[in-house]
Amino acid sequence: MALNGRRNGLKNVQTKSTATDMVTEFDKASEVLIVQGLANLRPDDAIIGEEGASHPGTTGITWHIDPIDGTTNFFYDLPTWAVSIGAVDELGSLAGAVYIPALHEMFTATRGGGAFCNGEPIQCNPLSDISRALVCTGFSYAAEQRTLQALRVSKFIHQVRDIRRFGAASIDMCFVACGRFDAYFEENLHSWDIAAGELIAREAGCQTGDFAGNALRPAQVLVSNPNIFSQLGDLILTSSTSDR
Repeated sequence: MALNGRRNGLKNVQTKSTATDMVTEFDKASEVLIVQGLANLRPDDAIIGEEGASHPGTTGITWHIDPIDGTTNFFYDLPTWAVSIGAVDELGSLAGAVYIPALHEMFTATRGGGAFCNGEPIQCNPLSDISRALVCTGFSYAAEQRTLQALRVSKFIHQVRDIRRFGAASIDMCFVACGRFDAYFEENLHSWDIAAGELIAREAGCQTGDFAGNALRPAQVLVSNPNIFSQLGDLILTSSTSDR
């Protein structure tokens, strides 16, 4: 639905937290469609959606919905935007799906069941040399935070293969899961950004956590293969300014 709508042109684009934090009519329509589907299939589960969907549940399972992850990419008609849906219980993520319509790729995982792209098993890269790691990151919508984050990257970019910035957290994590990146890190995300992608990455063999190696939290997200996780976390922390 969103892909067809984008091809026909956008008619209603608004902003949220900043002038660069956009939302389109298809973000909202996608969330409505997903919520309706879940209401039919899982009426007793809870729902949390980026565009305001909120439904209390009684089963202990909550669905975290990002109806279009990468709205800026969607706005500019870049192919790297996705629909991300993750189911979470008291132990964490239980199931997740990240669909990239423009690439016709569906990444999926269930807890303990492995990770897949279009039904084929995926695994992260076994890289152990941090200097050869292709690292993906993201930047804040707030201009002053972007400046600090860019300064941090500039301090260690010469110690890795290179840096990429694709603009959709769920895709970034899936691309680490299938070996297109070696690592990904970002700050100040939300539950709907990570519920599906983080599970897919873990089930593909990745280690996930915050920059110091503690449990992953939306405020700090680091995903990589286990061989370079601590090395990259150290680089990020030692390159961070005292202004953060």
